[in-house]
Amino acid sequence: MAASPATRRRKVRRRADMSLLGGIRPPIAALSALLLTLAGITALGLGNTDQDRVPQAVLTSQKHFAEDGAVALRASIDESVTDLNRTAGLFSASEPVSPDAVLDRIGSVYQKWTGTAVLEIKSGKLLAARGENVPVTAIDTSKLREKDGLSPRMIRLRNGETRLLSFALLSWEGKPQQLLIASNSLRFPGIALGQFRAIAVVDTDGRILSSDGIRAPEQVESEFQRGVVQRSSKQLTSFAKTAAVKATQHPLKAKEPGSGGFLGVSGSMSGSSFQGERAVAGYATLAGPEAGESTVATSLGLTVVAMVQVAEDPTRSAGPLFGLLAAGALFVIGALAVALLLGTVQRPLIRLFLESRRLTRGDLTRPVTVPSHGEASRIGHSLERIRRQLLGETADSTADQRPGRRGRFGSRALIAVCAVLLLVWSGPMLLLLNRAGSTVVVPEQMISDQRERTETLTDRVRRALNEGHADLVSVASLIGDRTSPEDMKKVLERTRTEHLRYESLYVLSADGKILTSAGEEPREESTKGLAEKQLGLLNDSGKEPVVAGQAEIPGRDGARVVGEFRIDFINSLLKRPGLGQVRVVDEKRRIIGGNTGYRAFDELPEERLESFVAGCQPEDRPERPRQRCPLPRRRR
Repeated sequence: MAASPATRRRKVRRRADMSLLGGIRPPIAALSALLLTLAGITALGLGNTDQDRVPQAVLTSQKHFAEDGAVALRASIDESVTDLNRTAGLFSASEPVSPDAVLDRIGSVYQKWTGTAVLEIKSGKLLAARGENVPVTAIDTSKLREKDGLSPRMIRLRNGETRLLSFALLSWEGKPQQLLIASNSLRFPGIALGQFRAIAVVDTDGRILSSDGIRAPEQVESEFQRGVVQRSSKQLTSFAKTAAVKATQHPLKAKEPGSGGFLGVSGSMSGSSFQGERAVAGYATLAGPEAGESTVATSLGLTVVAMVQVAEDPTRSAGPLFGLLAAGALFVIGALAVALLLGTVQRPLIRLFLESRRLTRGDLTRPVTVPSHGEASRIGHSLERIRRQLLGETADSTADQRPGRRGRFGSRALIAVCAVLLLVWSGPMLLLLNRAGSTVVVPEQMISDQRERTETLTDRVRRALNEGHADLVSVASLIGDRTSPEDMKKVLERTRTEHLRYESLYVLSADGKILTSAGEEPREESTKGLAEKQLGLLNDSGKEPVVAGQAEIPGRDGARVVGEFRIDFINSLLKRPGLGQVRVVDEKRRIIGGNTGYRAFDELPEERLESFVAGCQPEDRPERPRQRCPLPRRRR
């Protein structure tokens, strides 16, 4: 049975459609898929508000703050262990003294330990103790001879607090060996937290070992404040667990390209939001001072987490609704572009293909249906001329059928229209997202972070110099009145090896004669300029500032131990990312140190900085406490 004409036309149309699948349809389908994918990415990307309402600079600042805390904690732990070992070594090298005398002398020089004790290793008997109770029952003296048996360890007390125990041996010939124990809390030395920041030390399991900045619930009065404390504690605990997981990454893989600076694992996190404020935090592991270098503190596996509440920016345009609207607009524009391609390219070409198939079957009675514009119109006129020539018409009779002028709406115009449609969508996006205003506004949190980090850095330099002076006092007290110059030189060389802060160490008699020395040649400023100063800057000109400290040796008629500090050591304390240029000035506001290149004893580059420093320095009033000076704001 023969098929009807309508059925034949449908079969021909299907065959035509199938033949065109390898032609015009795949590019249009690919364009549709790309536009849909872009719409989905737009909805997901612009709809993510966890980070958008807090500037990235604020998150980076929290990371730097946590790094400062990690550096301070690592330096404090390492310094504490080094001081204990050095002190025990100096005691062991001198005449035997009683355990009580050891602890009394340590307590008169150092105030860094919450408790100290001396234990007889063989019998396990407690010989002497000072300060808070040291958990000696948690120490297995039989394992002290094993590898890392004298390494510091953390002990959790019954009240939930954690103590770090450090050990050193006291050995005298003919006497039982004794164990010197120092207990200390994992508190941060000299970290300026401000009013709304919390900081915590976290172990490898995400457990908070110590924290500061969040008041206990019983210390607040109202229910609202108690709720704030509970939310902050819960958020800090959540940050601690997340930071412990992130801390297991390799430092190189965890860093963003080009971040540099901190040698450990560090980053930032964003938490929950409450009443227009979002909790953000930075985390940093304890890392060695040099790449690839491990210290006692870094082996403990500790991580520092710093959290603060930041006011969200309500003017930020990004949000779930904005992302959906942007994706919807792109979807509509894409649909219009695809519909335009279907209507002006695909359908006319399919109709012309059907006309060509009709001509090949010998059906020349009906004229070819010619599209009105574009390349399809040119193809249609060509088919019509072929039809007429097949009918036997002459070239003159077909000449009048040639198009007089090419249609203006061709392929280029079609591409231009599609491009204009996409620009209609992308133009407003460029104007709404990442738009730089006429003025640059520095977030208030950034200013607070900069001020608090500057205070922390100031305290770090002060502590480093005070620790250096305490070391001099310790060396002077242990030298005493019976040590020979040869033995004094050994003590000085050992101290300089263990503490890289000194450029030179020497013993100076009351009449200014150098009895023995270690390190570089003593400077004339140090031998004459200290006078009654315990610690100070000894020159006001020259190529390099001279900072030195001294401590009187008991029983030697005014002889004293003098230590000259390396200026490079002071400069190394100032190198922290995100702080910009840092300068240390003397009382006359002249530069004596910095984290970048400088000329010694040069003036500050701006008068504004001169007046700012002048307002912070106490003049002729030593009893005046250290001020907290607001940072100057620069107009932008």
